[in-house]
Amino acid sequence: MVSEAELSEAIGLIGHAVENLGIGGVLKARVQDFRVEEISKKITLDPKGRFTAANITLTNWETNRFIKKLARACGISKNRIFFAGTKDKRAVTRQVFIIDAPQKKVASVELPDVEIEVIGRTHQKLGFGNHKGNRFTIIARGCCDEDGNALSDNEAMDIVSDIHKKMAQKLGDDNFPNWIGPQRFGAGQAVMAYLSMEGNEKDDVAAFRKNIRDNGISPEALEDIPSWLGFERDILRHLVNVPDDWVGAFRKLPNNLQLMTVHALQSVAFNRTIKARLDSGLSLCGSTRHQFDDYRRG
Repeated sequence: MVSEAELSEAIGLIGHAVENLGIGGVLKARVQDFRVEEISKKITLDPKGRFTAANITLTNWETNRFIKKLARACGISKNRIFFAGTKDKRAVTRQVFIIDAPQKKVASVELPDVEIEVIGRTHQKLGFGNHKGNRFTIIARGCCDEDGNALSDNEAMDIVSDIHKKMAQKLGDDNFPNWIGPQRFGAGQAVMAYLSMEGNEKDDVAAFRKNIRDNGISPEALEDIPSWLGFERDILRHLVNVPDDWVGAFRKLPNNLQLMTVHALQSVAFNRTIKARLDSGLSLCGSTRHQFDDYRRG
């Protein structure tokens, strides 16, 4: 089992901008404690547009799983649904989806913990990353001091204000090191499985992965795989049919998950760059290459 410290080290999530004990507390104690609202780019509507644009609110849904369910309900391929980004699963999220299906069909879809607000018709698709950003509303519960004594809301916010003030003094107004956490790597379990071949997994999943490691890929493994590991099943089936075609197996993942592996590597480099800048006293803003060239000359 990978410890939290080992996980942080592996993804470059190390160091602090300023010294402070923080406010303790727990994030995502409840699904409703973490809310994400996508800041979308303008969608140009046209009554004659081919696609249906909709704002969709999801509660505790993994994005790709929702896409599959929505596609099935609309009677279309999942490749005919377009969106700008994969959101957190354990959260309440709201984002724009572009769906290649009739407006009435989309509006009639009923799925648990899903709210669909049809915006209108459009000719415009969305690509991955084709949004301005995300707005987060986060609740931290059980905030406490270093001795475990509960903090009131005002006491916790005073500490937050002190951290903000110290960062402004050290880094400049409104600057802060925007480290990238484990969610960019596909959630904590995926990171731990990648790092140590084990993680916080259910017993049946751990046993399945161990069997693959010990005995290799085989048709029998398809019978043992837990039913809810859909992506793993697709990859495994491909390798059973086309042995050693690792690229083809990887491409069985949805495009956004393929991109996530690239983004994960970029995120490690980004986190380590921030740490290097802080350690070297360099500004967090501007060109990294320019800053380090200046540092060497100095």
